[in-house]
Amino acid sequence: MLNKRKWQMRGYLFLLPSLTGTGWFVLLPFLDVVRRSFLQAVGNGFVGVENYRVVLTNGAFRLAVGNTVRFMLACLPLLMLLSLFLAVLVRKAAKIQRWVKTGFLLPMAIPAASVAVFFKLAFDEKGWLGQLAGLFGFEGQDWLASDSAFWILVACYIWKNLGYDMILWLAGLGTIPQEQYEAARVQGAGEWACFWYITLPQLKETIFVTGLLSFVNAFRVFREAYLLAGDYPHESIYMLQHLFNNWFVNLDIQKMTAAAVMLIAFSGIILVLFDKNNEEDKE
Repeated sequence: MLNKRKWQMRGYLFLLPSLTGTGWFVLLPFLDVVRRSFLQAVGNGFVGVENYRVVLTNGAFRLAVGNTVRFMLACLPLLMLLSLFLAVLVRKAAKIQRWVKTGFLLPMAIPAASVAVFFKLAFDEKGWLGQLAGLFGFEGQDWLASDSAFWILVACYIWKNLGYDMILWLAGLGTIPQEQYEAARVQGAGEWACFWYITLPQLKETIFVTGLLSFVNAFRVFREAYLLAGDYPHESIYMLQHLFNNWFVNLDIQKMTAAAVMLIAFSGIILVLFDKNNEEDKE
């Protein structure tokens, strides 16, 4: 027992520099953000929850929150299902698995700016898709200035992250013993039965990790949205990151701090629910 405690203390000592840096450069500044969210912009007078009320009644904030939630609800299930489907197919194609993995991981190595330029060249009013439509007698359309911009951004996000999630699924699939499938097939089980009763139950840990990382990565789609349409894009892709960026430029500190606290609280609740569901599945 004593040796175990010594090893635990050594582990904490190794973590101490990182914990100190995180506390000093992340935790303390965030606590200051929480403090400022209850103060006036000038004079540091205490205003209670007034800043939060102003943010919650702000039209741009409501639009950004709605678009961000809509984006999450559209992207995450679609990305996870597509990547799982591809992972199952790739695992069966053992001979070409290496090349398929490389092909799907290639978008991750491409800079976000290059990805955005490609999509902009395709879907801009004078892009090659518009030019191609003109050859067949159809009038060119600026998809980035219409409701189609939302689905273009969804496609951009899925294309860039599909390979990453597929690798995570493949890691989970690799831990399932092949003997279980062989025994099930001997008993007459088909492919769907094997997937439903053998594969899916043993992927619970992978579902948790993949879902969590996909949720976090979805907040990074601002890079593509900003590069595609700038500070003020079509309202269908006006995300929370656009809002924070514009408030920062205009130095709306009180709005920004109150919104940041609410965003962190909401994200924390989602992560706790993720973790709680994962613990219940283990039991």
